[in-house]
Amino acid sequence: MIARPPGRAAWFCLALFAALGTARAETKTIARCGAGFLEEVDGYRVLHVKGTHYEMGFQQGALLREDIRENIHYLFDVKAKELKVDVAGLSLLNPKRAIAGIAARQRKFIPERFFDELQGVADGAGLDVQDVIVANFIPELFHCSGFALGRSTTKDGRVYHGRVLDYGCDWRLQEHAILTVAEPAGRTPFVNVTYAGFVGSVTGMNAEKVSIGEMGGKGLGHWDGVPMSFLMRMVLEDAKSLDDAVAIFRDNPRTCEYYFVVADGETGKAVGMEASWDVFSVIAMGEAHPKLPVAIADAVVLSAGDRYTELARRVQEGRGGFDADSARKLMDRPVAMKSNLHNVLFETDTGRFWVANADKEGRPAADQPYHAFDLKSLMADRADESAPSLQAPRRAARAGEPAAVR
Repeated sequence: MIARPPGRAAWFCLALFAALGTARAETKTIARCGAGFLEEVDGYRVLHVKGTHYEMGFQQGALLREDIRENIHYLFDVKAKELKVDVAGLSLLNPKRAIAGIAARQRKFIPERFFDELQGVADGAGLDVQDVIVANFIPELFHCSGFALGRSTTKDGRVYHGRVLDYGCDWRLQEHAILTVAEPAGRTPFVNVTYAGFVGSVTGMNAEKVSIGEMGGKGLGHWDGVPMSFLMRMVLEDAKSLDDAVAIFRDNPRTCEYYFVVADGETGKAVGMEASWDVFSVIAMGEAHPKLPVAIADAVVLSAGDRYTELARRVQEGRGGFDADSARKLMDRPVAMKSNLHNVLFETDTGRFWVANADKEGRPAADQPYHAFDLKSLMADRADESAPSLQAPRRAARAGEPAAVR
């Protein structure tokens, strides 16, 4: 039997020891807004938001105003014009209108706090809230690889969760890459590997040591449920364990065909999930599935076609000797596609993680350098009070919504 690792409270002590024992990352506060601030950590932009969902949205909108406006302009006024969205056999020549219709249909399934946050983003950035909403629902139309390595597969008993995002570098999202460190009032803090203007998640980890990534499939046209990116956001701010994360997907109505890898650094366990509108199944570590025929003890491997075969081969060959460096190499091409937008490796049991993004020329993330972070250290960062201060949000919390912690 594998010995149980230090408890969640001890995680902070381990992270503090690690931070004291290594050189401090170079940080620079760019601007402040209420309880939020934007900083650069070794050249990577990190957005800190804190408070009610509206306040967090406003902080993002104000601090990333130009990025958000440019991002949304390119998505709607340039890229969307190149698309023909086919929904249930009907070709729609106006993707923005099509996505707006999907968003309206899904609204009743989504917690209202997320629409408060979207309103905050719009108010902070000076945009029409409908444009912000539609931009946040784009992931529902465009459907990566992932793995989790348990303690027996790694050199020092670490828990690694790798996430390959293959969305398309020609959308220029990488030019607006952001790490969001969020502390929602009354909920679990988390880090979201994301892009300016987005409040949902496709890659993240929370302070309870739960990490998550997704892989899209088919099933366009099945919209009556909670969109994938908001289900993942619910996991980040509500799940305190692997079981909690699974329950969020199991107990909420879902939409298109999606697959997920979720890891729990506290227990060292992970699962793969198929969570579509009409199917829900969980694949434990070491289990096979008709779509994932290679069973690897104490591991979950998720991909498709030849990329799955190659990823499984790499995991099998390295089993028992993985460290952070070799675990990151599992995501090298051809496991990552040419459309590789970002790669992330979470060391879920310690809170350390590494992020690589595609470059401005569209070269895949797998070929770019990784930036190293530690969630506890990021949460301990404080804004430089001499940095410029932007107008803070003034809207009061909704009745029953937790007040912001100052």
